[in-house]
Amino acid sequence: MKFVTYRPKQFVLPYRTGFMLDEHVIDLQSAYQKLLTHTEQYDLAYTVHTLLPSDPASFYALGKIAFDRAKDAVAFVMEEQIEVEKWSPEDIVLGPPVANPSKVICIGTNYKDHVAEMKTNIPECPVLFAKFSNALIGPEEPIEKPGATEKLDYEVELAVVIGKEAKEVATEHALDYVAGYTIGNDVSARDLQKRTPQWLQGKSLDHSTPIGPWLVTTDDIPDPSQLALQSKVNGKIRQSSNTKHLIFDIPYLISFISNLITLSPGDVILTGTPDGVGFAQEPPQFLQKGDIVSLEIEGIGKLENEVMEKE
Repeated sequence: MKFVTYRPKQFVLPYRTGFMLDEHVIDLQSAYQKLLTHTEQYDLAYTVHTLLPSDPASFYALGKIAFDRAKDAVAFVMEEQIEVEKWSPEDIVLGPPVANPSKVICIGTNYKDHVAEMKTNIPECPVLFAKFSNALIGPEEPIEKPGATEKLDYEVELAVVIGKEAKEVATEHALDYVAGYTIGNDVSARDLQKRTPQWLQGKSLDHSTPIGPWLVTTDDIPDPSQLALQSKVNGKIRQSSNTKHLIFDIPYLISFISNLITLSPGDVILTGTPDGVGFAQEPPQFLQKGDIVSLEIEGIGKLENEVMEKE
């Protein structure tokens, strides 16, 4: 299943949670209300706004309960062929599939070839740094290039979205805490990143980090350890690898982080990027105004954003 956040183009309305069905978007809350009505649970249907919130942040905050109800709604619509309102892609705007996560935790130097091209050492434990929600944008928004940087770089990454609270999780149970996966572009201002030992200032610029286009649930990606991923700039391949080359795999990362920090529903983990970044090209190839950055991950789809100079 593919969960999205969306809003109609013709109205200035908050984003709502929906799901993809035959290239159209269906509102999740409306679908769940139809399920409750169909099964004659009228009192629950009347309070559907609390049972399955339309607001994406509230939806994720409910954790596993929300996803279980959402999956019931999707199955009901698909199996019963119930008439529901469908939104065509041209009539809506997609937002980041996870709205305002409490934490965006990023993993540095997590592919051996990327470690080599950045002329650093293979880490003994995962390298953690943070982004903030101000950096996140949706699949249809431009990447902002501010005047503070001349060395803006792209990084294709598999993004893991947490589905229920995770604290001191064992590696063998780690994937049970995952809601699903999406694509992230860990856009980095290399000149800002490199001027201090801490990377934060180069990693969390406003409106710089696209994620999307949707969240693919673990039903469709039960094993994230064999996914091809690729980045292109203006149609030319820059990165091409596979998650099997991660130094620290996803179960290990979830266990490692959750033994330091309690992970909450909706938290995002960006798992690291392979070799081929612009910084390591000969000569370096940094993003410029008008560049189109296209990222693809097997089983998820395509995320494409244009680079725009910040006004």
